[in-house]
Amino acid sequence: MTNPTRRSLLMALAASPVAAAGIGAFPRAVRAQAASIGLVTPNVCLVAPETTEGPFYFDPALVRSDVTEDKTGVPLELTLQVVDETCTPLANARVDIWHCDAQGNYSGYATQGSDGTLDTTGETFLRGTQMTDDNGLVQFRTIYPGWYRGRTTHIHYKVFLDETTVLTSQIFFPDALSEYLFLNVDPYMRDTTRDTVNANDGIAQEAGDGAYAAIREQSDRYVAELVVGVDPTAVSQEGAAPGGPGGEPPSGPPPGDTPDPDTGIGNNTGASARLVPGVDG
Repeated sequence: MTNPTRRSLLMALAASPVAAAGIGAFPRAVRAQAASIGLVTPNVCLVAPETTEGPFYFDPALVRSDVTEDKTGVPLELTLQVVDETCTPLANARVDIWHCDAQGNYSGYATQGSDGTLDTTGETFLRGTQMTDDNGLVQFRTIYPGWYRGRTTHIHYKVFLDETTVLTSQIFFPDALSEYLFLNVDPYMRDTTRDTVNANDGIAQEAGDGAYAAIREQSDRYVAELVVGVDPTAVSQEGAAPGGPGGEPPSGPPPGDTPDPDTGIGNNTGASARLVPGVDG
């Protein structure tokens, strides 16, 4: 049961006039309140936006916190906290994540790579599942995701409650940081430059500020955190029931179901490719 002190703090957070403005709008006092009740960021009491599942989801039934499988890249520690609309953390929720590697390739699918000739069928790198603890927390060890044509940098995730997908969404990252890594750090460097950033990615724009992770630098990794608000009664329009444990992972979609490598996903809105918030160019 929620204790009176915790309940009063939760109510104060929920009633805060800046609650609808996203992470960046929260003053230091509200951030301190959020930390005092175990919320990793103060982006609370708001149901996270539903976004497209994309063409690269499958359930390999791999319950693990380290999803790297020896993929090289900048280490990233990702912590998600699942809460409901009253800010109550949800225990025993299943969280799946999946994302591309440093060169923009997903595991488990054919026609990967910039020329469409890389086949990762049967591989499961950068995919995993965790169950939330009593504080609604899950943590994954992964690498900072790369990019592919038509999309900005992102991580996909799903939240399941009682075998029902209640949310399918994506996590986004600061473009200035992404750009620096992609231009200066192996193995992210490529001969081509990306065509889509946060400012002109239609999915990121629709998701809004609440889909951006709070990210900080440590000596050996980046740490990204996001509070994920869900409606426990919802059914994700992008969802499917989770698969059972064990067995071989699916091999991906039939040939022809993956995007053309020359055109990509096609969510570029054509807007200005702004890398720094508030600064055009």
